[in-house]
Amino acid sequence: MMGVVDPTLDFEHSLLANGATSVIGCDEVGRGALAGPVAVGVAVMNATVAPLPLGIRDSKMLSEPRRELLAPVAVAWALHSAVGLASALEVDEIGLIAALGLAGKRALGELHRSGVDIRRSVVVLDGDSDYLNKVMRRPLNVVTRVKADRDCGSVAAASVIAKVHRDRLMIDAHAVTPDYGWASNKGYGSTDHMDAITRFGPHELHRKSWLKMSA
Repeated sequence: MMGVVDPTLDFEHSLLANGATSVIGCDEVGRGALAGPVAVGVAVMNATVAPLPLGIRDSKMLSEPRRELLAPVAVAWALHSAVGLASALEVDEIGLIAALGLAGKRALGELHRSGVDIRRSVVVLDGDSDYLNKVMRRPLNVVTRVKADRDCGSVAAASVIAKVHRDRLMIDAHAVTPDYGWASNKGYGSTDHMDAITRFGPHELHRKSWLKMSA
């Protein structure tokens, strides 16, 4: 049974103390991949949540087996969670930043349908750029924070959930089209992946504009 530690939730609790009904941790994965979607994960917490389960932190710092183990723990910890996607074609058509915003909007839409009051919540977004409000009809209360995936428990949970969700999509794609090695590279530009593109040409899951950039 996994233990718990005092959570890295001080920042979130300060936002709740200032009137937010809940805090929505938000993080993206797949930004630098050559193939597959970009994914934005969201995890909701408020003052009632339990301490953050032991081991949940920036998904990039965890091994793949550890992430797989922790993803359902993160889902169970959060009041609500969701993952929104924007496809490789959408990345090509509207650009990466707009695609991240679209994926985030889709994730928040799932939270809204689950009953989360998005408008009275604060969204903590990893990084220093607010890509969400660029695509929202009405602005959200978004706070950006560099290294939030490491320092904020809700964002760390969202990061793990999103990373595992996207990884599983790429593993499923590998089962259908194994030539590109997506089960191991998850769509990123490994040497074997680049060699496969040269041998077999681009797949529909490839971001064609990115292949031109990397040529």
